Amino acid sequence: MFNYEVPPHILTPFLPAGTYLDTWEGHTFVSLVGFLFAQTRVKGISIPWHTNFEEVNLRFYVQGKDDAGKWQRGVVFIKEIVPRCAIALTARWLYHEPYVCMPMQHLIEQTNTELRVSYQWRHQKEWNYMRVVAEPTARALQPNSAEAFITEHYWGYNRYSKEKTMAYQVEHPQWKTYTIQKWAVNCHVAALYGSQFAPYMQQPHSVLMADGSDIIVRKGFML
Repeated sequence: MFNYEVPPHILTPFLPAGTYLDTWEGHTFVSLVGFLFAQTRVKGISIPWHTNFEEVNLRFYVQGKDDAGKWQRGVVFIKEIVPRCAIALTARWLYHEPYVCMPMQHLIEQTNTELRVSYQWRHQKEWNYMRVVAEPTARALQPNSAEAFITEHYWGYNRYSKEKTMAYQVEHPQWKTYTIQKWAVNCHVAALYGSQFAPYMQQPHSVLMADGSDIIVRKGFML
């Protein structure tokens, strides 16, 4: 997760109705996130050749309401990249999320001394990438830390229309994180996400990696 501080006015046009920007110690972030889906099921069904795949997304952090009207911390996705068109179409249909399809690949290598992880996606005939080298052992999150803020959002919100917002709950245990030793990123920010993001996505505020877990994404509902 490569986390960049951006001015709030950059994100307000993407806010779904009824949501508000969430901040950490006065900072507003977007995160470039790469991860691996494994043993994926849709409504309990495994779809052949579509169970293990990469995703890279750009997201930001909000507060919104659940179906009971209680305020929850969640994320809004600006764009989500996956390697198969059927996955993108299914996600758009089920959750109205901004998925696109591009060639992708990943690498995960672990030794006794380090853990190397990279995610790549091909855009405009060039491989974009995010890479980290980390210590091989994960550690528990520190309460109220930047890492906790980035990872501890358990709802998704998106702009279904100008007036309507789709919300869905994401369930997973608290993740552990790894200490980053080295990192590198190459991303066509302006072409992928808009020129307004380019000046602010040069140097990350922080870089982190989490261990991941089983995840349940609940059925979406309208607010």
